Amino acid sequence: MSKPYSVLVVDDHPLLRRGICQLIASDEDFTLFGEAGTGLDALAAVANDEPDIVLLDLNMKGMSGLDTLTALRQESVTARVVILTVSDAKQDVVRLMKAGADGYLLKDTEPDLLLEQLKQAMQGHRVISDEVAEYLYDLKATPDEASWIDALTPRELQILQHLAEGMSNRAISEELHISEGTVKVHVKNLLRKANAKSRTEMAVRYLNN
Repeated sequence: MSKPYSVLVVDDHPLLRRGICQLIASDEDFTLFGEAGTGLDALAAVANDEPDIVLLDLNMKGMSGLDTLTALRQESVTARVVILTVSDAKQDVVRLMKAGADGYLLKDTEPDLLLEQLKQAMQGHRVISDEVAEYLYDLKATPDEASWIDALTPRELQILQHLAEGMSNRAISEELHISEGTVKVHVKNLLRKANAKSRTEMAVRYLNN
């Protein structure tokens, strides 16, 4: 079996956060990277190492989920960030996805479905709860953006193709026999060249060309 996906759970409700952590730990495909009760704690948790997934609450005291997501992307964190919230407001969904979230799930999601959707996120899919999926019709990738792809080096294109297949940084490093740190540098460069906020957004645009 491949190495389990690591998950950082960020939620300011201790009881709920503990329940989510226990759910994550109950599935052998996942391992708990850590938990954080504030956006600042989340940023500190990823300062030296990144999880595969950040499961992020939206409505938190202090730094909101949007503030935290924005800060993570500004710090060039390439982990997949999936929002887990009670808010089904269109403005929240659109704002978070535009800010670079890889998914938007509601907290009343069945536990088994939540785990399945996190696995789908790790395979490169954008995961959205059915109740709010219609809000994203205006976020379709715009066509005719091949110019940034043409400007990539052969190695960057190779890594982009693996990203589009949903491979994690770790899996790409093993496939190409390079360090995970080197992969992360390439991913950051790819995100900059693509002017994309998340690896999922970048992969979708690549596949649409």
